[in-house]
Amino acid sequence: MEEKKQTVEMTVEEKQEYEAFKATQAEKKAKEQAKRNREAYKELVDETIESVIPDLRLMSESLKAVKQGVLNDFRRVIEMKSEVLKLKKDGQRSDTFTNSAGDKRITVGVYTTDGYRDTVEDGIAIVKEYIEGLASDEKTKALVKMVLRLLARDAKGTLKASRVVQLRKIAEETGSERFMEGVQIIEEAYQPAISKQFIRAEVKNENGAWVCIPLGMTEA
Repeated sequence: MEEKKQTVEMTVEEKQEYEAFKATQAEKKAKEQAKRNREAYKELVDETIESVIPDLRLMSESLKAVKQGVLNDFRRVIEMKSEVLKLKKDGQRSDTFTNSAGDKRITVGVYTTDGYRDTVEDGIAIVKEYIEGLASDEKTKALVKMVLRLLARDAKGTLKASRVVQLRKIAEETGSERFMEGVQIIEEAYQPAISKQFIRAEVKNENGAWVCIPLGMTEA
């Protein structure tokens, strides 16, 4: 059945009103569609999150259990290492074990963050007092700036242990007992905090290079 087309005569004013009406309707429909799209997007986000969270929780628990098992196994290995090799390293933060074939190795250890007891301030004061008293010429002024940079704290307000090592070297080179005293007080105040334990597993590839086995979400 053929559709009959009808011609409607409009004045210029009526045509302008009709075009404005169509534009308003089109804009209204576009806004409604955009709203429906946003609602559909939010629903998709909610559905996807709900569907993946259980898997991620399960994976997290499995990884946690495996990590604890590996740490427990190697705790016994580390104890035997101390007994057999007669080694005791109080400051050691990691141990690496390689298999007999030399193509697999495991490293277990702890990450630490630098920290100091309150007495560190006394050591810093002694070092600053000594070093600032040297600023007599360009050479000693450069040394003062270098040492003060080493005593600068990070964003968390903590001295970096690696900088204290550099500080000791400078103190030893100067031969000043007062300088060394300040550095020693800083070193004795060092009290690192353990942040978390880690496990690193590596195998050799066909080229003989060590390659890490990805154990984290960001590595896989």
